[in-house]
Amino acid sequence: MQLLTFTVAGQTYAIESRRVIEVLPLVPARPIPHMPGFIRGIFTYRGRLVPLVDLALLLAVGQLQERLSTRVIVVEYAAAGRASQQLGLVAENVISVCSAEDAEASLPSLEFGSAPFLGRILRIGGRTIQLLEVEKLLPGDVSSGLFPSISTVVPQ
Repeated sequence: MQLLTFTVAGQTYAIESRRVIEVLPLVPARPIPHMPGFIRGIFTYRGRLVPLVDLALLLAVGQLQERLSTRVIVVEYAAAGRASQQLGLVAENVISVCSAEDAEASLPSLEFGSAPFLGRILRIGGRTIQLLEVEKLLPGDVSSGLFPSISTVVPQ
């Protein structure tokens, strides 16, 4: 499995590269009232409005350090039972692509009810990397608020 690695608050994290659509420079976002603090807002990506998640606030590791290297990782997000959507993730610095098969050591996924998106911890090339599970990043109520089901009414 190939991983895209990045930093948040000085710590290295990764997501599966097959989920990544594109990596962009930091873009301004329009705030959405009454959303949790980790939702920065929405931005326009290729003609579509896409929610933007501040990973530092989601991970509760402090304030995101905005730098020239701060990036938006546009990912394919598919919550349980829903169609795939686009989601933007703000990270301080996108580092590289690496392979999970190169891990020198691994710790299985940790089980935290409040953070189900935290996956395995790997040691690769001298770096300790925590995997994030994209499909579990948003709590159910936030996910359904940002990506409501589209229902069609069939005339009778």
